[in-house]
Amino acid sequence: MVSQVILKPGRDKPVRQHHPWIFSGAVARVKGDAADGDVVDVIVSDGEWLARGFINRKSQIVVRLFTWREDEAIDREFFVRRLAHAYEARMGILADPGTSACRLVNAESDGLPGLIVDRYDGWLVTQFLALGMERWKEEIVKQIGPIVGPIVARRVFFVQGVYDRSDVEVRAKEGLPQAMGVLAGDEPPDLVEIRENGLSFLVDVKRGHKTGFYLDQRDNRRKVAAYLRGREVLNCFAYTGAFAVYAMAAGAKRVTNVDTSAQALELARKNVDLTGLLDLSGLEYVVGDVFAELRHFRAEGRMFDAVILDPPKFAQNDRQLKRAARGYQDINRVAMNILRPGGILATFSCSGLVSPDLFQKIIFSASLEAEREVQIVEKLGQASDHPILVTLPESEYLKGFVCRVI
Repeated sequence: MVSQVILKPGRDKPVRQHHPWIFSGAVARVKGDAADGDVVDVIVSDGEWLARGFINRKSQIVVRLFTWREDEAIDREFFVRRLAHAYEARMGILADPGTSACRLVNAESDGLPGLIVDRYDGWLVTQFLALGMERWKEEIVKQIGPIVGPIVARRVFFVQGVYDRSDVEVRAKEGLPQAMGVLAGDEPPDLVEIRENGLSFLVDVKRGHKTGFYLDQRDNRRKVAAYLRGREVLNCFAYTGAFAVYAMAAGAKRVTNVDTSAQALELARKNVDLTGLLDLSGLEYVVGDVFAELRHFRAEGRMFDAVILDPPKFAQNDRQLKRAARGYQDINRVAMNILRPGGILATFSCSGLVSPDLFQKIIFSASLEAEREVQIVEKLGQASDHPILVTLPESEYLKGFVCRVI
């Protein structure tokens, strides 16, 4: 018999509205002998059934909900269906010969809380971020990898191997150790070559940030590139140079890349080389802290026609939100200081706690401090293979603006 999680009175509204997380403060008691990672039914005090998911008392999110249908069991067939639905939803991207990398499963947004699956050409890279999903790892790998075969009949690429990148700190909150390595098939090479919107990139899926590449910026890179032809560009938090590749391919006059990692910038050089452009004299690579380098450029009186700000997450929790807002305001203010009149500022935040509305207010405050008039000419978000679940506002994490600084 499935154990039951009984909610406190008045704490059922988010569940009824299909929010997939139940926090510990909403739970009155657990009826039954469910171990952490087991399937549980969620009910209200009068016995009404609401939903079903996985329990983990070690986590602040004590239940992650998977279904609101009482007749739907969470079993092998359940995962086959959900994986197939996620795959089918991306058939347009998967069939695009100019793009060989995308997100196949986006956790809660695809009805699979705690599971990330990214495709890099012939390799799939996974992250198992929740205990309940970790318990199903072996079965899930059989469905997404080369052992059992394709997820759906219309297979559009061959899976050479499945590699796990569950080496993330969030697993500690679930009581899980970090893990990485081959789960099925072949081990990926040190660098996997992918295509994105017709451009080539080398990706370190074993050691790179996230699963190796910022796939969520795919659409934004193409949109921002349209503003960069003939411009002198400063690419901050450059990582492995994806925005630089797009800028050069679009006809940018010069691109200066700044990042704290010399290793990342070395890979950026290789990625720019893949463009096949004969003249790469307009490329510059600066190893340094972006906050300090922006001030250095300002002190030198150096000006740019475009600045790209794509920083890492500044706010990990509510306590860090104020400091994060100050950080975003700081880098945007100084970026505005070093833009020539009519210059382009492409600025992003991937902090889920910073809402699009708050981020726009931060840009407004930065413009006042910089004493520059600023127009928002385009609003940006995460790529289409990173869908936003309307019942989970937290799934909208990436936001950005293309601004004209007058």
